[in-house]
Amino acid sequence: MKQVTINDLFWGKQQKLILENVIPFQWGALNDAIPDIEPSHAIENFRIAAGEKQGDYYGRVFQDSDLAKWLETVGYALTLQKDEALEQLADKAIELIGRAQQPDGYLNTYFTVSKPGQRWTNLRDDHELYCAGHMIEAAVSYYEATGKSRLLDIVIRFVEHISSVLGAEPGKKRGYPGHPEIELALMKLYRVTGDKRHLELCSYFVDERGQHPHFFDLEADERGDAVKLHRGRYPYSYSQSHLPVREQLATDGHSVRAMYLYSGMADLAAELGDASLFNACRELWSNLIGARMYITGGIGSSEYGEAFTFDYDLPNDIAYAETCASIGLVFWAHRMLQCDTRNEYADVMERALYNGVMSGMSLDGKKYFYVNPLEIWPESCELREDRKRSRLKTTRQHWWGCACCPPNIARLVASLGDYIYSYNPTNREWFVHLYMGSKVVQLLDGQHVELSQTTNYPWDGNVDFSISMEGQSEFTLALRLPGWCRSAQLWVNGEAMEISESSVNGYVKLHRSWTNGDCVKLALDMPIEIIRAIPKLRAAAGKAALQRGPIVFCLEETDNGANLPDICLSSEPKLTAHYEEQTLNGVSVITGAAFRSDPTSADGQLYSTAPTKKVPVQIKAVPYFAWCNREPGEMQVWIRE
Repeated sequence: MKQVTINDLFWGKQQKLILENVIPFQWGALNDAIPDIEPSHAIENFRIAAGEKQGDYYGRVFQDSDLAKWLETVGYALTLQKDEALEQLADKAIELIGRAQQPDGYLNTYFTVSKPGQRWTNLRDDHELYCAGHMIEAAVSYYEATGKSRLLDIVIRFVEHISSVLGAEPGKKRGYPGHPEIELALMKLYRVTGDKRHLELCSYFVDERGQHPHFFDLEADERGDAVKLHRGRYPYSYSQSHLPVREQLATDGHSVRAMYLYSGMADLAAELGDASLFNACRELWSNLIGARMYITGGIGSSEYGEAFTFDYDLPNDIAYAETCASIGLVFWAHRMLQCDTRNEYADVMERALYNGVMSGMSLDGKKYFYVNPLEIWPESCELREDRKRSRLKTTRQHWWGCACCPPNIARLVASLGDYIYSYNPTNREWFVHLYMGSKVVQLLDGQHVELSQTTNYPWDGNVDFSISMEGQSEFTLALRLPGWCRSAQLWVNGEAMEISESSVNGYVKLHRSWTNGDCVKLALDMPIEIIRAIPKLRAAAGKAALQRGPIVFCLEETDNGANLPDICLSSEPKLTAHYEEQTLNGVSVITGAAFRSDPTSADGQLYSTAPTKKVPVQIKAVPYFAWCNREPGEMQVWIRE
């Protein structure tokens, strides 16, 4: 991130929101200082664990992770922009964490306060390693931003304690987390410290998973728990522990757990050059994008278990598609790119980022979705909310008890500089994975080479690059050709280049000796696409979705009236796109021809043999990520043809 500066019209606005609105708001929420929202008590839990206050633990078993993700976001924010007051606030929070750490290195306020004698007795359900993973990520982020090692030292002590309890050696528990997360965190810690024990612990957690006899059964027997499955409801696949990871062929179980596990697997495969482990990742990836991912980059279709179900089961109105799951998909896709630079990974990373992730936060950064359906009928949602504690809402919420998504969005958006570029020193290849206004500096041949990117993406497909350096340097500039783009043009210093001759795995590679002032222009054709699903995807049968560039569009009641499922695209819809500066903080919208039932032709009967008269209408579609920022109402992505 320290090499990258984002000055993008779209993402620059989002990062500013994180710095100015989201971080202060979430700090208030963690301190129970925001009125009229469910209290977090996260800071209070640490004070109680540190012995500085009396009281009971409050919140979910993983409440510590909310503070950890906030601190991780602060680390990224301080990388983007120096803020002494914010740094001092974070330092105080870190000192509090240090005071809550136990003499043997253990750190978890739930067990310290509520179950001091039951540590490491229920790895299946109780999120000890999950919370540890998020604290490790926070420590790495903060250390890289500030150079301060206080939190890093705390988590290293904690990891040493974990290693003394869990592992394959005699006398240790052969356990692993019910909720993966620590795997990818340990890889981050290893890359900062160079301590191979962190790499080895990650490798142990990955390869021990799903082995038999099943550890979750053994620990259940130890604590006298007759219930072998997770909370007595979910199978081993819920936690991706039904098989050893190298034998798993389908994305099963809780979708967020899956994404964090697969991210750790890809990290480990890249570090070790482990072809078997990477091939397992490839199998899982193929199943996900081929049969279990929404067009928005949402994943995990079932509210029951927040989970994957079976191939092509992607309902629209009851889609779960948790925001954290799309964030996890961005993590995984980015790591797959590090193993195998193909545009398919960056395409999915981009799809999830612009659609499934950003739909989870309101345009002002103060309200959030946990669940991201592709169709909303408010009356139906309200009925479900009355019947049970459903997380499917018709409007975004300020906060909630299981507040994993708000700080997760914040840390991803704040860290976007990590995702745009990569450099392969072996082949001297400089990759551009995402198109957004930015500058990146790379040390080449003893000089700093700056690559600047200027664009109005995602609203148009023109991207300009310029290179600044003192002398010259020979390297390859590799520009991604998005899968949605059917035609592209390329110029280097005004000279047209033949893309097909230099395209490898979805990247056009320009190898030359570059000098100061060299310019590259990439023009990606960005027409409106009418997308249709494979016939096996029953929920989209006979329907189409509208996409332009990386953006998926939807219809909202506020633009098109109620009863959106009645709308049918014309055979020649004559779709056009234009930018509306006053709409939803400035977005491109799509208009076109459709028809719907004539309400005046209805005779009042519920069923009738009379043919339904149709009337022509003009539809207006807005980006899916921006829905529900005006008047609440109906919404749908898939439109009848």
